[in-house]
Amino acid sequence: MTRAGLGLALTLAFAPAALAAPKPEAVERRGPIAVARIDGSINPASSDYLQRAIEESARREAAILLIELDTPGGLVTSTQDIIQAMLASRVPIVVYVAPQGAWAGSAGTFITLAAHVAAMAPGSSIGAAHPVEIGGAPAPQPEGGEKPPGASHAERKAENMLAAFIESIAKKRKRNVEWAEKAVRESVAVTAEEALELRVIDLVARDRAELLESLEGRVVETDAGPVRLALRGASVHEIEMGLVTRVLDVIADPNVVWLLFMAGLALLYVEFNQPGLIVPGVLGAGCLVLALIAVQVLPFSWMGVMLVLLGAGMLVAEAFVTSWGLLFAGGLACLLIGGALLFDRPDLSDLSIDFWRVLVPAVGALGLCVGFLIVAVGRVVRRAQTAGVDELLGMIGVASTRLDPSGTVFVRGEYWRADADEPIEANERVEALGVEGLRLRVRRAPRRS
Repeated sequence: MTRAGLGLALTLAFAPAALAAPKPEAVERRGPIAVARIDGSINPASSDYLQRAIEESARREAAILLIELDTPGGLVTSTQDIIQAMLASRVPIVVYVAPQGAWAGSAGTFITLAAHVAAMAPGSSIGAAHPVEIGGAPAPQPEGGEKPPGASHAERKAENMLAAFIESIAKKRKRNVEWAEKAVRESVAVTAEEALELRVIDLVARDRAELLESLEGRVVETDAGPVRLALRGASVHEIEMGLVTRVLDVIADPNVVWLLFMAGLALLYVEFNQPGLIVPGVLGAGCLVLALIAVQVLPFSWMGVMLVLLGAGMLVAEAFVTSWGLLFAGGLACLLIGGALLFDRPDLSDLSIDFWRVLVPAVGALGLCVGFLIVAVGRVVRRAQTAGVDELLGMIGVASTRLDPSGTVFVRGEYWRADADEPIEANERVEALGVEGLRLRVRRAPRRS
């Protein structure tokens, strides 16, 4: 028999044994239960927090890392960082969409599908992972998920990229790939019960206690092999956000950024119109600093920034230029359009400013504030001067001594040295005509009718 024939014979002889080789037994995994909580957008702050939670759970040799999730979505880059950390985790990760009524929207859908075990509370929902259009709502999709002719290149690029990304996650975790693709291309969303039926998640649990009871003895496939969860009696370790991370997590939201910017602009406008108040200026500067910090971690459009700055400049100019309200109206329009475009980056983020609930009310409030100040300042400018020596002009006083031509008069509660063109007796009424240095020029006041 030739060497090739011998090799073939040996291969055929041992092939059935190799196919019949038993799968490795699941190793029991014990340890504390690490718990992390995300309640808000997925941004660099929440991404760092979850990555730190994964590292800490591995360092503590936790049995599982339980991520309780309620999010409307977030940044693509932050979501990718979280997914990479989850797929490389040595600790089984359980994502639990809770409490009841919670939502794993957009980026939350990716994170839920990437978990070793995906669970949801009754009444929660998952899906709608399509990139958003201006105004914060998913773009309407025709039947079959094909893009409409007017769709932008950035939107098509973002959709294709995210569809491929979510398909790879679903295949890795052996979940419903077809539904995952529809969640991106057609913005489909389902309830917890529907998600369980479609094999999008693994189980539905009313609360954490029921979830942990359902996980007891469950075999989870990890990169290191199958493990059997032994959670009964395990201690629970809550992983908290640090103070700085918590602050950044709150302000790294387009709606919060816009409100901070509008508040800062209004407060500084008050300070510039009423110098010396200090408090509005300090608070306004603080709001703008926080907004700028948040903008550093959010993808923004330079077109939106330029329109917002132009709008702010037009509002300021209205106080100094007589435009009959044209600058004021143009400034508000630029703020509305610029705010809508400011975070319009579907290829990088599904976060945007809520047009009707945040953008319009905030710009309207700023418009009312600026309009009130413009009217108030205008009235002050048009009012006759009520302070200084010029106020004396036309005032009526009394001659304290005889003026021939000089003497003393009492005007506005003060004694003044005065000169007159004609003799005026003491106690006669006089009218101030002018101020020359520290002396008044007066005349005899007209008689009362």
